[in-house]
This record gives sequence, C-alpha cells and structure tokens, in this order.
Amino acid sequence: MEKILIVDDEKEIRDLVEIYLKSEGYETIKCGDGEEALQILSCEKDIDLVVLDIMMPKLNGIETCLKIREEREMPIIMLSAKSEDVDKILGLNMGADDYLTKPFNPLELVARVKSQLRRFYRLNPSVNSKIEEDTKNLIQIEDLEVNLETHEAFIDKNEVKLTPTEFDILVLLAKNRGKVFSISNIYESVWNQEFMESDNTVMVHIRKIREKIEENPRKPRFIKTVWGVGYKIDK
Repeated sequence: MEKILIVDDEKEIRDLVEIYLKSEGYETIKCGDGEEALQILSCEKDIDLVVLDIMMPKLNGIETCLKIREEREMPIIMLSAKSEDVDKILGLNMGADDYLTKPFNPLELVARVKSQLRRFYRLNPSVNSKIEEDTKNLIQIEDLEVNLETHEAFIDKNEVKLTPTEFDILVLLAKNRGKVFSISNIYESVWNQEFMESDNTVMVHIRKIREKIEENPRKPRFIKTVWGVGYKIDK
C-alpha cells in the first residue's frame, strides 16, 4: 500500500484529499506546514508521494520542495490558489513533478497521483519488488548514462540529480533516438493525460534537464530542438 504525505495549511483541503486517496486504497499522513512535513519525511522513509501546497506558514511549499529534493526522489504534486503561469513554472523549476490549481477536482488529483506513482515505479524498480528485472536497463549515449533499474543518470560518471518526471522525459527521448517528439507527444506519453495547448510544462522540464546534463544548455549536445516540431536525441 502506497503512503501519501498531504501537506496543506487548510484542514478542509487536507481532510478532503485524504478521503479521496483513502477511498483508492492509499495510506495517508497529514500535516499543516513545510517544517512539519520535513520532520515527518526524516522519520518516515516509506512515503511514496507528497501532495504539497505552496502558500503555507513557517516554510512555504517552494522552500519545502527544495529541501525534499536534497534528500528524496519521490514524486511531488504541488497545489496552489494561484493560477498564473509564473507560479506553475516556479514550482516545476524547484523540482515538482506536477501542479494543480485550487479549487481542483479531487478525482483529478487522484488520477495524477496514480499517474505519478505508475511512472515512478515503472522506472524505479529498485523500490518495487513486483517489477521484473530488466536485463537491458542501461542506456549509453556518449558520456551520458541512464540506468533504468536504479533510476539514475550520469554524465562522465558523475551522477545527475533528476526529478522523476525529468527522468521519464529523458528516458523517452533516449529510448527513441532519432525520433522527434512534439510537446504534446511528450506530455501525453509521460503524464498519460490529454495535452492542453497553453501548457508549457514540457518546455520547463526540457530546460531543467538541459541545465543538468548539458555542458552548455544553449548549445545542447543531447536534447536537440527541431524548430516547429519538437525535441529529439539523435546521437
């Protein structure tokens, strides 16, 4: 049974999210601010996903997300009452894997939780004993190495810290070298949801991946832009 940490300073939101997640068989832990969330995560090593509000007292969601990413790789879904693109981009830049604007449909949140966990376990079999061992779990592209079994990426033998979603996008492109993926292709393949034309989530993640794996993100060696079409790795 997966365990979800719900972090929100509004008790009504915490309770509502808990009801829907428990109805799907998830175990939940609730808290009201970022400091308490970090304390829980330091003690509870088996938490699988965090639902994290942005606007909170003591330690806000952005700061909490950064702290979590220093130690843990589990998926993080951010919640915010703000709908501006800049807030969404900021959350994704700080390491979040997905973002929902309040008020949200609890069923949509549940669907996104399921989607994030499916991808995380599929590409991180070291934490899921039910996934069969993949004998071809290593992708090597020049000095870029992607290990599907351990969910790790390396540049010149130095580990690159990617979020679960960043890792998923990199794997999608690396497994299909030479194939151009449009932004909608990437979104629908990785998020398993219908793409909305105004959504810039994929571009934000591509930029973050390039910053981590490319020596010069403005002149990328690996993830190439095919203008007007999408992205590819063609090495």
